[in-house]
Amino acid sequence: MSASDLLIDNWIDGQSRPALSGERLAVHEPATGKIYAEVADSAAADVALAVDAATRAFAQWSQTPSGERARLLEALAALIERDHEALAQAESRDTGKPIDLARRVDIPRAVANLRFFAAAATQFASEAHHGAGAGFNVTLRQPLGAVACISPWNLPLYLLTWKIAPALAAGNTVIAKPSEITPRSAALLGELSREAGFAPGVLNLVQGSGDRAGQALVEHPQVKAISFTGSTATGRRIAAAAAPRLAKLSLELGGKNPYLIFADADLERAADTALAAAFTNQGQICLCASRILIEARAYAAVREKLIAGMADWQPADPALAGTRFGALVSGAHYDKVLAYFDRARAEGGRIVAGGHALALAGRNKDGWFVAPTLIENLGPDSALNREEIFGPVATLQPFDNLDHALRLANASDYGLAGSVWTGSLAVAQNVAARLECGIVWINTWMTRDLRTPFGGSKQSGLGREGGLEAMRFFTETRNICLADPP
Repeated sequence: MSASDLLIDNWIDGQSRPALSGERLAVHEPATGKIYAEVADSAAADVALAVDAATRAFAQWSQTPSGERARLLEALAALIERDHEALAQAESRDTGKPIDLARRVDIPRAVANLRFFAAAATQFASEAHHGAGAGFNVTLRQPLGAVACISPWNLPLYLLTWKIAPALAAGNTVIAKPSEITPRSAALLGELSREAGFAPGVLNLVQGSGDRAGQALVEHPQVKAISFTGSTATGRRIAAAAAPRLAKLSLELGGKNPYLIFADADLERAADTALAAAFTNQGQICLCASRILIEARAYAAVREKLIAGMADWQPADPALAGTRFGALVSGAHYDKVLAYFDRARAEGGRIVAGGHALALAGRNKDGWFVAPTLIENLGPDSALNREEIFGPVATLQPFDNLDHALRLANASDYGLAGSVWTGSLAVAQNVAARLECGIVWINTWMTRDLRTPFGGSKQSGLGREGGLEAMRFFTETRNICLADPP
């Protein structure tokens, strides 16, 4: 590993700290393939420091009035707004995503997450039940203690704030672990939390690998709950580690999401949105549409529109304004995606667009760029229709009727999201009721109301995030019953 001037450390007990071992991991810029920073390679001892700090801070933070917790979350949101451009630049450099996307989506959504749960802190209330001849009952929802929030590399600040905001709003203290691949915005958030006025130990950030720092965090006996977003394979390991002590667990895992286009839909709009659903953030979003299902009588027309629209999704330097499609996040992920093209050909698939790596010029000549790809002639049992690639690859499958469409859509171990495009309300309602997934969009994709529950079924996860669901997850219910007078 070559030396770097940018050293990214942990944020523990209100201050920046290197790993106790002094060890570091390389951080690469995907657009160039080169090391641009080094991050603390934390281990169990570092996690123990963070958990101790969070546990000490909990006594005061849990008793802090909800209005004060809300004020601090609002202050943190305002600082992110102030530093919008610096955070967007950090996010783009870490992930390889287009700077315009980070400016337009990632940083504003982080602000929205904090503001939403700041408001939730003041509205989350106890419940009372009476009049049933069983006394007067009050149900309290109390914070758990020190909780772990583990976020992925694809939407680093966006998903980190999505987890820590409800945890803090509900009165918990947090030990967060961002991905070691994209650590920069989390480190900046730690510094901003001090400026916002958070007491030491309320928010802690432990950098490092999942195998060392992450494993130690989920196994720590003082961690009262674990909220994780990432791959299904990692989710299973976390569930196994948490099971012996019955730690509370929320898992938002993978997806292999169907995108259904019926012949009576607005085909132009459906095709345009399908490309955005497949290729936004280089296909590295759990909600991306990786299986595009098209009614047979409209298949040729939609296929033509999709291929024509690919011209708008060509990779370019993510640091440049106007770039729509950037680099894949890491060399390992780049190799994984490329390997699927060989598998597609071996299974009889026909690549109708993309299907290869791209070598860009100048500073991007060694970057991890892959052409956005459409593949047809693969059945529901193909690896490309069953495994989560998490890259810019979408398959096209024709269907004959509604029942056939549902069989194809549900032929997956995953059940996160689906998108249905039709001009018929009856078809929309029928498909939405029968799709095996946690989120169904009708004639839209990625439209989110933060009040609604978010999560999947089958291998896509356990539990729900968002709105009251998140606040409830980060609290323990206690019922108090006062007997009726004799």
